[in-house]
Amino acid sequence: MSSEQRWWNAVLARDAGRDGEFVFAVSSTGVYCRPSCPAKRPRRENVTFFHRPEEAERAGYRACLRCRPKAINGNAQAEMVKSICRYIEQRLDEPLTLQRLANAFHLSPFHLQRTFKAVLGITPRAYADSCRLTSLKRNLQAGHSVTRAMYDAGYSSSSRLYERTASQLGMTPDKYRRGAIAASIRYTCTDSLLGRMLVAATEKGICAIQFADSDDELNEGLKREFPFAARRRDDNAMQPWTQALLQQMGGQTLNSSLPLDIRATAFQRRVWSYLQSIPFGATRSYSQVAKAIGKPTASRAVARACATNPVAVAIPCHRVVRESGEMGGYRWGVERKQALLEMEQRSARQAES
Repeated sequence: MSSEQRWWNAVLARDAGRDGEFVFAVSSTGVYCRPSCPAKRPRRENVTFFHRPEEAERAGYRACLRCRPKAINGNAQAEMVKSICRYIEQRLDEPLTLQRLANAFHLSPFHLQRTFKAVLGITPRAYADSCRLTSLKRNLQAGHSVTRAMYDAGYSSSSRLYERTASQLGMTPDKYRRGAIAASIRYTCTDSLLGRMLVAATEKGICAIQFADSDDELNEGLKREFPFAARRRDDNAMQPWTQALLQQMGGQTLNSSLPLDIRATAFQRRVWSYLQSIPFGATRSYSQVAKAIGKPTASRAVARACATNPVAVAIPCHRVVRESGEMGGYRWGVERKQALLEMEQRSARQAES
């Protein structure tokens, strides 16, 4: 199908998604319009297409007063590029080729690249690289390990990370992390129904919820998670959040306003958001979660997202089990997972009776 035929189909469909890509001029009226113009459709033989309003005006046509194609053209392009930016930002952990972007926005790769660069001055690929670098720097400054910061920012391998970022950072990621200002993290350790529990938070919200058999294990785990953060125990300040989590484990609904400060890839965020929607006392299989988030073949990736969940209970990864009903893995031990599920199911039955 030729470009003109695609454009004519867009005119017939009044496709607003093509606004800004081209204008069409009608010889019988001497007017040019944007594709979504609500006016009556002209005869095909009277229509000529132009990439830009200026081209139509040089050919002697005037802008339609109804759809105002010249006024909308710049705005439409800017809005389209803004949408492409949001699309890229949400998928930094996925391979985003120019063809994939073009398919997602129903444009030709050439037109998408040209429009994006005209508005922002860089290519979509350069924008994605910039977003990954920004995320990497933020995570390193927060005190995360290079490995965690790498995957959270959407880099697929350490060699790719060092290859892409060493020159941009002016040093290796590890050296950048060592020189970063340490994040301040408050934490507390307390008894729970699953043994000792650690709750840690930044100024923005809870960043870690862990279980272990002793405070030494918990402290070591927090140190591994945030190796360069300034960690300070503060039992009093953490008490309200700790109490809310203990109530959740005891059968009460977790306060949805409980603030979380966690960094995640777009995929992890989709998985974790879905986990928070699983009813108290219920379970889902890894494949059910994958289908629910629109990634039916990503069961293993769902399992990895569950395994990397930094805030136990607040994001209930324990509610995801194997297809057979077996527990599957759990970052804090399968016994704790089973005990937590049994407590939830018992509380749910009591609530129903």
